[in-house]
Amino acid sequence: MIKNYEYHPQRVCSQLIEYKIDDSDNKIVDVKIIGGCPGNTQGVCRLVKGRKCQEVIELLENIDCRNRGTSCPDQLAKGLKLILKGEIQPK
Repeated sequence: MIKNYEYHPQRVCSQLIEYKIDDSDNKIVDVKIIGGCPGNTQGVCRLVKGRKCQEVIELLENIDCRNRGTSCPDQLAKGLKLILKGEIQPK
């Protein structure tokens, strides 16, 4: 079953990340990053579609942008971790 989630990133230009996750196999059906650098965020969103959440977390966590200690891809991974832990509930 596909479920929708929202995560509000911190310390980055983007304001919201919307996820569609197939909970039968923890695969990303779709993701949208609202705000941030449009070309980069669209590219990241296309690259993660169809991948398992854990794989995306491993690929994207700890990427830094401008010495902030985080980035839009890192925040995407943080949101996925919270979803997998059940700390973000579906909408």
